[in-house]
Amino acid sequence: MAPWRRLSVGRMTRLHHFQWIVICFGVLLGLANHSSGYFYTDSSAEVSDERFCFCQLQGTIDDCSCNIDTVDYYNNVKIYPRLQSLLVKDFFRYYKVHLNKECPFWVDDSKCAMRFCHVEHCEEKDIPPGLKGDASSYHKYIKEVQTLTNCNEDLDVELGYLNTSISDKAHKEFQRWADYDEAQDNFCILDDHEPGAQYVDLLLNPERYTGYRGESARRIWSSIYLENCFQAHSVKKKNAFSAMIPYQDMARNEVCLEHRVFYRMISGLHSSINIHLSANYLLSEKGSFGFVSPTGVWGPNMEEFERRFSPHMTDNEGSHWLRNLYFAYLVELRALAKAAPYLRNEEYFTGLEKDDREVKTAVKDLLTVIEGFPAHFNETAMFSGGTSSIKLKHEFREKFMNISKIMDCVGCDKCRLWGKLQVQGMGTALKILFSGKFDDKIDPGIGTRLKQPPPSLRLKRGEIVALFNAFGRLSTSIHELEEFRQRMR
Repeated sequence: MAPWRRLSVGRMTRLHHFQWIVICFGVLLGLANHSSGYFYTDSSAEVSDERFCFCQLQGTIDDCSCNIDTVDYYNNVKIYPRLQSLLVKDFFRYYKVHLNKECPFWVDDSKCAMRFCHVEHCEEKDIPPGLKGDASSYHKYIKEVQTLTNCNEDLDVELGYLNTSISDKAHKEFQRWADYDEAQDNFCILDDHEPGAQYVDLLLNPERYTGYRGESARRIWSSIYLENCFQAHSVKKKNAFSAMIPYQDMARNEVCLEHRVFYRMISGLHSSINIHLSANYLLSEKGSFGFVSPTGVWGPNMEEFERRFSPHMTDNEGSHWLRNLYFAYLVELRALAKAAPYLRNEEYFTGLEKDDREVKTAVKDLLTVIEGFPAHFNETAMFSGGTSSIKLKHEFREKFMNISKIMDCVGCDKCRLWGKLQVQGMGTALKILFSGKFDDKIDPGIGTRLKQPPPSLRLKRGEIVALFNAFGRLSTSIHELEEFRQRMR
């Protein structure tokens, strides 16, 4: 997908993973100190040695209880192969999204003119009937419909009477109330129901480098990091201008867990995006016979990967940014495990019975593997401080909602597509972890956990598609990271 993430060049390289948990004004003043010294100019023996080890991560992942080696094995051997076969299914490959919304923060006329920024829209005939609202095929394999004979048999007129005295206007108000209540649990903007939203085939529009760069791209990440500052009440600082706190200084500055989690998730997403860019780089626009290829020639770019993560190019921050990838992965892994009872009961309906049955079986298999992971992220340690934690959770949610709005400012359509999807998927994971609706329900009669999710609990199809695809992107990044290690060796 590359485009809007090409911020590792110049001043945004260091910005990428600096903590912004402080006064934003101080952050802005500090930008000038981080705008140089990030272009590869040295090929010394020292650089040659370090290039073979900087991405060979080891040890425990911060704020989690498992090791990187455990995640590498579990992902690359058990989870990644299952996700790859699942995400090509129709239910997960068609994503409804609004790509033509105006940027709510600034006037941006810098639309990417590169041909690889364009999104290929799918044909109407290719969209599965169940996703278009065509229920005819759905009825073919509903058991109740198959056994139904005469709708008028045993009809009791009095019992069948429906009081329709409530006006349509009142019904609309009730729906508005319900939508408002449901929206309070969301951590991101859902726009698939808005006029202008269209289905996009994700397989026709893979995430990779598109050539989108420059001031427009830099402004996206600058806004994400600098305009979502937490107040510095949790940081001990000597003056108001000690604004930018490097990753390794977080613990020493006593940054609270909630702030660290927010930063590491965004940082992990940024790292994941940069890995996809490096692994799916535009190597040439010409094919093997010298003619311009309609699809281009794509492949891994080792120099690009080193420039984005190697110690000498990132002031020794690159390995920390890669570790944040693992952290974001564990958070979304935990969300899938927590929502597993709910997700098992989903129909994954497209109107194609055989495909739907296969998807449901594959999802259950994947969820079983995910639940078997030995050291899940513990979300109960967050937002557990009484009244202050309620305010902190609200602030956490509002800042993530703001990031999802920034995605409408991305000037490259394909980058906007994958940015919106991954932010929505991460937001859905946060909703699962912190809304309280997916917490274990205890049967008051016997004091044990209910095996079935409550009937009021639900995720929209777009949220489920984004959740699985966003996790698939993080899983792919960890797999691609191992491939980069192999090439370095």
